[in-house]
Amino acid sequence: MDKLAAMRTFVVIQDRGSLTAAAEALHKSLPTVVRTLAELERSLGVVLLRRTTRSMSLTEEGRLYLDRCRAILADVEEAEALMASGRREPHGRLRVTAPVLFGRMHVAPPVVDFVARHPHVEVQLLLLDRVVNLVEEGIDVAVRIGPLVDSALIATRLGDMRRVVVAAPKLLRRTKVPKHPRELAERDCVWVTGITGPDWRFREGGRLRNRGKERSQPVRSRLSFNDAGAALDACIRGAGFGLFLAYQVAPAVKAKQLRIVLEPFELPPVPVSLLYPAARVLSASLRAFVDWMKAPLRASTSVR
Repeated sequence: MDKLAAMRTFVVIQDRGSLTAAAEALHKSLPTVVRTLAELERSLGVVLLRRTTRSMSLTEEGRLYLDRCRAILADVEEAEALMASGRREPHGRLRVTAPVLFGRMHVAPPVVDFVARHPHVEVQLLLLDRVVNLVEEGIDVAVRIGPLVDSALIATRLGDMRRVVVAAPKLLRRTKVPKHPRELAERDCVWVTGITGPDWRFREGGRLRNRGKERSQPVRSRLSFNDAGAALDACIRGAGFGLFLAYQVAPAVKAKQLRIVLEPFELPPVPVSLLYPAARVLSASLRAFVDWMKAPLRASTSVR
């Protein structure tokens, strides 16, 4: 039995959700896929997948083995890509996605420089404020801000991003600086629909001491937007307090148009990651792109 091929088959079965779909993806017959899985389980002495006529689920052993398979296959593909990248100039087309505002500020500029550096590469940058399914939508690499839960993705963590509450200095002169999140229930706040809402979350006991429980705080708002940029402009004009990611408010804070408040109650920062599908062969162009983007994206997460 080709153990690496069997590992790939096992991973594809799990990613595709069925033996039949895996057979189609691998361009193999269904009996071949079934036989490969059975031989793999027999060689390991464990059951990896519980199978019925209607469903399929990982056993605990299968879950552990799946994670190791992904890591081993990624190492093999990385080694092969490294050899290939030494033999040819990056070329081809890459589809990249990132959040809209972060993409405009911190992703688009280095992407432009990357294309200028590699004349045989095309990059399509999709700026979307939603979680994109990389495999289903044919995305090569994504910039994501927030927790990662998809084990089918390889992630390079670039840093962390604070979530901050801000207000215009003129608003703070009128209403005074809040000392506790509960005061927001009586202050005007600006919502970004789909991101913030009537309940904002904070940590009691102090973010800097990394202790305390998370709590939900209802806030009052007469203004809501489906765009973070519009909500940010409203906050700069003194319309209310806003909850944003640090990079979104950094220019306005630096220009003293906004001031960060309630810092001791901030939740822990969220990760900023560069990720791509685990099953995707790391081509020379993708390898070059990932390496190119690390430095500017790490710099963008240094916003404090």
